[in-house]
Amino acid sequence: MTRPTVGEIGVWQARPAFTPKLALSLEQLGYTALWVGGSPDGDLRLVEELLDATTTLTVATGIVNIWKDDPQTVGASFNRIEAVHPGRFLLGIGAGHPEATSEFTKPYAALESYLDGLDAAGVPVESRVLAALGPKVLRLSAERSAGAHPYLTTPEHTRQAREILGAGALLAPEQKVILSQDVDHARGLARQAVQMYLGLRNYTSNWRRLGFGDDDLAGEGSDRLIDALVVYGDPATVKGRIDEHLAAGADHVNIQLLTDPGTDPLDDYRKLAEALIG
Repeated sequence: MTRPTVGEIGVWQARPAFTPKLALSLEQLGYTALWVGGSPDGDLRLVEELLDATTTLTVATGIVNIWKDDPQTVGASFNRIEAVHPGRFLLGIGAGHPEATSEFTKPYAALESYLDGLDAAGVPVESRVLAALGPKVLRLSAERSAGAHPYLTTPEHTRQAREILGAGALLAPEQKVILSQDVDHARGLARQAVQMYLGLRNYTSNWRRLGFGDDDLAGEGSDRLIDALVVYGDPATVKGRIDEHLAAGADHVNIQLLTDPGTDPLDDYRKLAEALIG
Protein backbone atom coordinates (compact mmCIF):
# COMPACT_ATOMS: atom_id res chain seq x y z
CA MET A 1 0.00 0.00 0.00
CA THR A 2 1.24 3.52 -0.78
CA ARG A 3 1.18 6.33 1.76
CA PRO A 4 -1.95 8.50 1.69
CA THR A 5 -1.32 11.77 -0.14
CA VAL A 6 -1.44 14.83 2.09
CA GLY A 7 -0.03 17.52 -0.21
CA GLU A 8 1.78 20.55 1.23
CA ILE A 9 -0.92 22.44 3.13
CA GLY A 10 -3.57 21.01 5.42
CA VAL A 11 -5.79 22.14 8.27
CA TRP A 12 -5.60 20.99 11.90
CA GLN A 13 -8.84 21.49 13.81
CA ALA A 14 -9.95 20.36 17.25
CA ARG A 15 -12.53 17.61 17.11
CA PRO A 16 -15.64 19.48 18.38
CA ALA A 17 -15.38 22.17 15.69
CA PHE A 18 -14.77 19.88 12.73
CA THR A 19 -17.98 19.36 10.79
CA PRO A 20 -18.65 17.73 7.41
CA LYS A 21 -19.76 21.13 6.09
CA LEU A 22 -16.47 22.73 7.08
CA ALA A 23 -14.54 19.81 5.61
CA LEU A 24 -16.24 20.23 2.25
CA SER A 25 -15.58 23.98 2.27
CA LEU A 26 -11.90 23.42 3.01
CA GLU A 27 -11.62 20.86 0.23
CA GLN A 28 -13.19 23.34 -2.19
CA LEU A 29 -10.63 25.96 -1.12
CA GLY A 30 -7.83 23.59 -2.11
CA TYR A 31 -6.60 22.23 1.21
CA THR A 32 -5.41 18.67 0.70
CA ALA A 33 -5.58 17.18 4.20
CA LEU A 34 -7.58 17.62 7.38
CA TRP A 35 -6.16 16.71 10.79
CA VAL A 36 -8.70 15.87 13.48
CA GLY A 37 -7.31 16.95 16.85
CA GLY A 38 -8.53 16.60 20.39
CA SER A 39 -8.08 12.82 20.82
CA PRO A 40 -10.86 11.52 18.53
CA ASP A 41 -12.67 8.42 19.74
CA GLY A 42 -11.43 5.02 18.63
CA ASP A 43 -14.56 4.32 16.58
CA LEU A 44 -13.33 7.12 14.26
CA ARG A 45 -16.89 8.01 13.27
CA LEU A 46 -15.99 11.66 12.78
CA VAL A 47 -13.20 10.70 10.38
CA GLU A 48 -15.71 8.64 8.43
CA GLU A 49 -18.19 11.53 8.34
CA LEU A 50 -15.56 13.93 7.02
CA LEU A 51 -14.50 11.49 4.32
CA ASP A 52 -18.12 10.84 3.37
CA ALA A 53 -18.64 14.59 2.91
CA THR A 54 -15.60 15.06 0.65
CA THR A 55 -14.11 13.39 -2.39
CA THR A 56 -10.38 14.03 -2.75
CA LEU A 57 -8.66 15.14 0.44
CA THR A 58 -7.00 12.94 3.05
CA VAL A 59 -8.26 12.90 6.63
CA ALA A 60 -5.74 12.26 9.40
CA THR A 61 -6.00 12.00 13.16
CA GLY A 62 -3.82 14.30 15.22
CA ILE A 63 -3.92 12.17 17.32
CA VAL A 64 -5.67 9.05 18.64
CA ASN A 65 -4.43 8.68 22.23
CA ILE A 66 -3.03 5.20 22.84
CA TRP A 67 -4.23 5.21 26.46
CA LYS A 68 -7.81 5.95 25.44
CA ASP A 69 -8.60 3.19 22.92
CA ASP A 70 -6.95 -0.16 22.33
CA PRO A 71 -5.26 -0.99 19.00
CA GLN A 72 -7.81 -3.70 18.17
CA THR A 73 -10.67 -1.19 18.30
CA VAL A 74 -8.74 1.42 16.33
CA GLY A 75 -7.52 -1.16 13.84
CA ALA A 76 -11.06 -2.37 13.18
CA SER A 77 -12.16 1.24 12.65
CA PHE A 78 -9.27 1.82 10.25
CA ASN A 79 -10.20 -1.24 8.20
CA ARG A 80 -13.86 -0.19 8.09
CA ILE A 81 -12.93 3.25 6.77
CA GLU A 82 -10.26 1.97 4.38
CA ALA A 83 -12.79 -0.37 2.76
CA VAL A 84 -15.02 2.59 1.83
CA HIS A 85 -12.40 5.31 1.30
CA PRO A 86 -9.22 3.51 0.22
CA GLY A 87 -6.02 5.52 0.53
CA ARG A 88 -7.64 8.61 2.08
CA PHE A 89 -7.11 8.01 5.78
CA LEU A 90 -3.88 8.54 7.73
CA LEU A 91 -3.97 7.25 11.30
CA GLY A 92 -2.02 9.45 13.68
CA ILE A 93 -1.40 8.01 17.15
CA GLY A 94 0.48 9.24 20.20
CA ALA A 95 1.04 8.82 23.92
CA GLY A 96 -0.46 12.15 24.94
CA HIS A 97 0.68 13.92 28.12
CA PRO A 98 1.96 12.28 31.32
CA GLU A 99 0.08 14.85 33.41
CA ALA A 100 -3.25 13.85 31.82
CA THR A 101 -3.01 10.06 31.98
CA SER A 102 -2.70 8.08 35.20
CA GLU A 103 -1.52 5.02 33.23
CA PHE A 104 1.30 7.03 31.65
CA THR A 105 4.28 4.80 32.39
CA LYS A 106 7.02 3.83 29.97
CA PRO A 107 5.37 5.62 27.03
CA TYR A 108 7.98 4.46 24.51
CA ALA A 109 7.35 0.80 25.34
CA ALA A 110 3.61 1.48 25.23
CA LEU A 111 3.94 2.98 21.75
CA GLU A 112 5.90 -0.03 20.55
CA SER A 113 3.27 -2.38 21.96
CA TYR A 114 0.48 -0.35 20.38
CA LEU A 115 2.20 -0.49 16.99
CA ASP A 116 2.46 -4.26 17.40
CA GLY A 117 -1.30 -4.30 17.96
CA LEU A 118 -1.92 -2.21 14.85
CA ASP A 119 0.29 -4.60 12.87
CA ALA A 120 -1.82 -7.51 14.10
CA ALA A 121 -5.01 -5.62 13.20
CA GLY A 122 -3.80 -5.10 9.63
CA VAL A 123 -3.08 -1.35 9.71
CA PRO A 124 -0.29 -0.80 7.16
CA VAL A 125 2.88 1.00 8.21
CA GLU A 126 2.34 3.45 5.33
CA SER A 127 -1.05 4.51 6.69
CA ARG A 128 0.01 5.63 10.16
CA VAL A 129 2.15 8.35 11.73
CA LEU A 130 3.32 9.09 15.25
CA ALA A 131 3.06 12.24 17.32
CA ALA A 132 6.76 12.84 17.90
CA LEU A 133 8.85 15.57 19.51
CA GLY A 134 12.00 14.01 20.95
CA PRO A 135 14.72 12.10 19.08
CA LYS A 136 13.75 8.63 20.32
CA VAL A 137 10.13 8.77 19.16
CA LEU A 138 11.12 10.52 15.94
CA ARG A 139 13.37 7.56 15.15
CA LEU A 140 10.54 5.17 16.00
CA SER A 141 8.29 7.15 13.63
CA ALA A 142 10.66 6.50 10.75
CA GLU A 143 11.15 2.84 11.65
CA ARG A 144 7.55 1.77 12.27
CA SER A 145 5.28 4.28 10.55
CA ALA A 146 5.06 6.58 7.55
CA GLY A 147 6.57 9.41 9.57
CA ALA A 148 6.00 12.05 12.25
CA HIS A 149 3.39 14.63 13.18
CA PRO A 150 5.05 17.10 15.58
CA TYR A 151 2.74 19.52 17.38
CA LEU A 152 3.44 23.04 18.65
CA THR A 153 6.97 23.30 17.33
CA THR A 154 9.18 25.65 15.32
CA PRO A 155 10.97 25.54 11.95
CA GLU A 156 14.19 24.79 13.87
CA HIS A 157 12.53 21.70 15.34
CA THR A 158 11.46 20.74 11.83
CA ARG A 159 15.09 20.98 10.69
CA GLN A 160 16.28 18.80 13.55
CA ALA A 161 13.43 16.32 13.05
CA ARG A 162 14.27 15.91 9.38
CA GLU A 163 17.88 15.09 10.25
CA ILE A 164 16.69 12.41 12.65
CA LEU A 165 14.00 10.97 10.37
CA GLY A 166 16.19 10.89 7.30
CA ALA A 167 14.92 11.12 3.76
CA GLY A 168 11.63 9.52 2.77
CA ALA A 169 9.71 9.63 6.04
CA LEU A 170 6.75 12.00 6.16
CA LEU A 171 7.29 15.09 8.31
CA ALA A 172 4.01 16.95 8.93
CA PRO A 173 4.28 19.62 11.66
CA GLU A 174 1.33 21.61 12.97
CA GLN A 175 1.57 25.42 12.91
CA LYS A 176 -0.73 27.79 14.82
CA VAL A 177 -1.84 30.81 12.79
CA ILE A 178 -3.61 34.08 13.59
CA LEU A 179 -4.64 36.48 10.82
CA SER A 180 -4.21 39.73 12.71
CA GLN A 181 -1.68 42.54 12.57
CA ASP A 182 -2.68 43.77 16.03
CA VAL A 183 0.29 42.42 18.00
CA ASP A 184 -1.29 42.70 21.45
CA HIS A 185 -4.53 41.06 20.32
CA ALA A 186 -2.70 38.28 18.46
CA ARG A 187 -0.40 37.51 21.36
CA GLY A 188 -3.41 37.39 23.67
CA LEU A 189 -5.08 34.77 21.48
CA ALA A 190 -1.80 32.90 21.13
CA ARG A 191 -1.25 32.77 24.87
CA GLN A 192 -4.73 31.37 25.40
CA ALA A 193 -3.88 28.55 22.99
CA VAL A 194 -0.40 27.85 24.39
CA GLN A 195 -1.13 28.29 28.10
CA MET A 196 -2.04 24.71 28.96
CA TYR A 197 1.09 23.32 27.28
CA LEU A 198 3.38 25.36 29.53
CA GLY A 199 2.57 22.85 32.27
CA LEU A 200 3.18 19.73 30.18
CA ARG A 201 6.60 18.16 30.50
CA ASN A 202 6.89 16.68 27.01
CA TYR A 203 6.37 20.13 25.45
CA THR A 204 8.53 22.10 27.86
CA SER A 205 11.35 19.56 27.48
CA ASN A 206 11.16 19.96 23.72
CA TRP A 207 11.28 23.76 23.95
CA ARG A 208 14.30 23.55 26.23
CA ARG A 209 16.05 21.42 23.61
CA LEU A 210 15.33 24.25 21.15
CA GLY A 211 17.05 26.79 23.38
CA PHE A 212 14.22 28.26 25.45
CA GLY A 213 14.88 28.68 29.16
CA ASP A 214 13.17 29.24 32.49
CA ASP A 215 12.34 32.86 31.70
CA ASP A 216 10.62 31.83 28.47
CA LEU A 217 8.55 29.13 30.19
CA ALA A 218 7.54 31.14 33.26
CA GLY A 219 4.05 32.54 33.72
CA GLU A 220 2.18 32.89 30.43
CA GLY A 221 5.32 32.38 28.36
CA SER A 222 7.73 34.99 27.03
CA ASP A 223 7.00 36.97 23.89
CA ARG A 224 9.96 35.16 22.31
CA LEU A 225 8.38 31.76 22.95
CA ILE A 226 4.90 32.80 21.87
CA ASP A 227 6.16 34.41 18.67
CA ALA A 228 8.19 31.29 17.85
CA LEU A 229 5.22 28.96 18.29
CA VAL A 230 2.41 31.03 16.77
CA VAL A 231 2.68 33.05 13.57
CA TYR A 232 0.46 36.11 13.27
CA GLY A 233 0.08 38.90 10.74
CA ASP A 234 -1.14 39.08 7.16
CA PRO A 235 -1.32 36.04 4.84
CA ALA A 236 2.12 36.85 3.38
CA THR A 237 3.65 36.73 6.86
CA VAL A 238 1.98 33.39 7.52
CA LYS A 239 3.30 32.08 4.21
CA GLY A 240 6.79 33.08 5.27
CA ARG A 241 6.58 30.85 8.37
CA ILE A 242 5.11 27.95 6.41
CA ASP A 243 7.89 28.30 3.84
CA GLU A 244 10.43 28.13 6.70
CA HIS A 245 9.02 24.74 7.74
CA LEU A 246 9.09 23.48 4.16
CA ALA A 247 12.65 24.72 3.62
CA ALA A 248 13.67 23.02 6.88
CA GLY A 249 12.45 19.65 5.64
CA ALA A 250 8.70 19.45 6.21
CA ASP A 251 6.72 17.65 3.52
CA HIS A 252 3.42 19.03 4.73
CA VAL A 253 2.33 21.72 7.20
CA ASN A 254 -1.10 21.63 8.84
CA ILE A 255 -2.27 25.04 9.98
CA GLN A 256 -4.35 25.52 13.10
CA LEU A 257 -6.25 28.79 12.67
CA LEU A 258 -6.90 30.64 15.92
CA THR A 259 -9.78 33.12 15.96
CA ASP A 260 -11.89 34.99 18.49
CA PRO A 261 -14.72 32.92 20.01
CA GLY A 262 -17.84 32.88 17.86
CA THR A 263 -16.00 33.94 14.70
CA ASP A 264 -16.72 32.12 11.44
CA PRO A 265 -13.23 31.01 10.35
CA LEU A 266 -14.07 30.38 6.69
CA ASP A 267 -13.12 33.84 5.44
CA ASP A 268 -9.68 33.55 7.07
CA TYR A 269 -9.25 30.06 5.63
CA ARG A 270 -10.07 31.53 2.21
CA LYS A 271 -7.46 34.29 2.58
CA LEU A 272 -4.88 31.76 3.70
CA ALA A 273 -5.68 29.44 0.81
CA GLU A 274 -5.09 32.26 -1.65
CA ALA A 275 -1.66 32.92 -0.13
CA LEU A 276 -0.56 29.37 0.61
CA ILE A 277 -2.14 27.38 -2.21
CA GLY A 278 -2.85 29.93 -4.94
